[in-house]
Amino acid sequence: MTAVRLDVRKTYKLYVGGQFVRSESGRAYRAEGYNLPRASRKDLRDAVRAARTASAGWSARTAMNRGQILYRIAEMLEGRRAQFLELLGGGRRAGREVDAAIDTWVWYAGWTDKLAQVSGTVNPVGGPYFNFTIPEPTGVVGVVAPEQPALLGLVRRLAPAICGGNTVVALASESRPLAALTLAEVAATGDTPAGVVNILSGQRRELLPWLAAHMDVNAVDASGCDDQELQAVQEAAAGNLKRVVRGVDLDLSPQAVTALMEFKTVWHPIRV
Repeated sequence: MTAVRLDVRKTYKLYVGGQFVRSESGRAYRAEGYNLPRASRKDLRDAVRAARTASAGWSARTAMNRGQILYRIAEMLEGRRAQFLELLGGGRRAGREVDAAIDTWVWYAGWTDKLAQVSGTVNPVGGPYFNFTIPEPTGVVGVVAPEQPALLGLVRRLAPAICGGNTVVALASESRPLAALTLAEVAATGDTPAGVVNILSGQRRELLPWLAAHMDVNAVDASGCDDQELQAVQEAAAGNLKRVVRGVDLDLSPQAVTALMEFKTVWHPIRV
């Protein structure tokens, strides 16, 4: 008698510090037909710590190198296009979403070495010196992904954040997190340094207040928040003057990058 082979059912995990981990609490919740890891506050703290550790190295990389890594993510996503089509339910709508996500990575890969020229400037001053405005990364950015579209909504917030040299702790769509957790596999195989991208699944009402109030998070992209959640995020973020942005549209824009950057003014004497 021929034995019947059973498929190996996939176990989805959190992505923290370049590793795929189960929630430290062992909890799970049901979504999209799977028992998925329900991140705890400790998982969130671990993700922020990993992002902070990776921040100095990522921001110090050349713009060209960051662009190469973003482009590599696009290459890996293109290679797994069929898998993401299946995760998103198939059909033309899913195909358009996956293609738009791939194009987003390519688009922001091209912006990494152009940000300083477009958003920086030489300021006119009355004296024998130059005055430059230079964009710099904000640091660790918390990203609240929109519930829909599950893949493109996250990519359109994640790509500009790391394009500008920030590291990210992202909360995946609560109801449809499979695309986000699978995107973590793309990042892991796309030369992305450990800790630059961290993706958590779980219940937003549990994680969001702690993400917004964490003293080691420098900014929050609250694009996936409703008005009530946004107000709560703004109140929690006020504790350490954390920047809160809300990119409600999903258009490609360099302003999505500069919204999560700081601008430094540098003085330099002429002829020195």
